[in-house]
Amino acid sequence: MSALAALIRRDIKIALRVGGGALIGVLFFLTVTVLMPFAVGPDLALLSRLGPAILWLGALLASLLTLDRLFTADHEDGSLDLIVMSRTPLELACAAKALAHWIAAGLPLIVATPVLGLLLNLDGTATLAVAATLLAGTPALTFTGMIGAALAVTLHRGGLLLAVLVLPLSIPVLIFGVAASQAAISGPLPFGTPFSILCALSLASLVIGPFAAAASLRHGLD
Repeated sequence: MSALAALIRRDIKIALRVGGGALIGVLFFLTVTVLMPFAVGPDLALLSRLGPAILWLGALLASLLTLDRLFTADHEDGSLDLIVMSRTPLELACAAKALAHWIAAGLPLIVATPVLGLLLNLDGTATLAVAATLLAGTPALTFTGMIGAALAVTLHRGGLLLAVLVLPLSIPVLIFGVAASQAAISGPLPFGTPFSILCALSLASLVIGPFAAAASLRHGLD
């Protein structure tokens, strides 16, 4: 457990430093949210209706933007080989790296959501609903994206492959995240149904993601 805690602390420090990637995701999320009102126009009712979808799409793209750094830096400096050969199970190490990535890159998006919701004409209830769905759904984006990052780490220009692999797997999370947000804001569907499915997707990715990523890393590094 001490080795996993040290790995989490190390990855968070690397992600938060200049050029680590976490700040890039937040700035991209901010850019998407700020530019969207200019594209939609002055219709505040339309903007508030599209607000949850805009926030979720921005979070999805911001998460995808930083996923390529999950294993690439460790592969370049050789520390990934040490992680694979260490006594710590590779599945737990992958889960620890994904958790550190979510804390450094995913949690700031959730914290920024209440402020960015004001730019989309969302009231307090709607903004809190979107933040709750992001809190429940962004772990699924991270742990699902970890599989694509593990597959692409040993490939030349693997960033394109990462996007092709991760985006289709992220569509269900996007659908139920937006559906839960809309249900909490305007109905008529109950909030609990899509939110429960969203939580189930995150739990499933939490179980499947580390094992699939570990198998991909073992196969790619052999």
